[in-house]
Amino acid sequence: MKIRQNVRHFASRKALELPGVRSVARRGLVDLHVRIFSKRADESRRDERQAHLDDFFDATMDMYLAALQEGYTEAQAREITHIVANFDFYNHGWAEMMEFPPAELSDHFDRYRGFFEAHDVSVDSPLGEFRPVEGVADAPATPERLDEADFENAEGGYADDVYVETEDGEVQRGDVEEPEDVDPSKSPGT
Repeated sequence: MKIRQNVRHFASRKALELPGVRSVARRGLVDLHVRIFSKRADESRRDERQAHLDDFFDATMDMYLAALQEGYTEAQAREITHIVANFDFYNHGWAEMMEFPPAELSDHFDRYRGFFEAHDVSVDSPLGEFRPVEGVADAPATPERLDEADFENAEGGYADDVYVETEDGEVQRGDVEEPEDVDPSKSPGT
């Protein structure tokens, strides 16, 4: 999968790991992801998906931290959360929100099979053990979209590894080097 990586991503990781800043950073990151992915949805569908996306992305913050604690790099840990979001989008038929084509679902799952199986994550159960006890808000599905969609936000061909688009627009395989002295206040929401 192709993702971006810059100093803000490293700042966000640091902020999520700091007890005094964690809750503010978490809220900022959830809001940012809800805003980004909501914009991809048809305008008439955005409001009905908001609560679901909010709950879902909040749960992925725990998944991200668990992946980091298990030794995954920043880009890999973040990619894991994007992959499970795509599982959820696929399950709902939200084709316009997907970042990679459905044909690549199993390839992405297989790359992180060890992590996913250890945490009961599957395409059908994207949050696995990270699913909040109170659940995730429901949102209407549009399964018919999977048959008729052109997956306008999906970019295929990156299923074999994590690919990072750097700040200068270059695409490389794997993480960029973490900058020294990353300031957690550069994270969204802080």
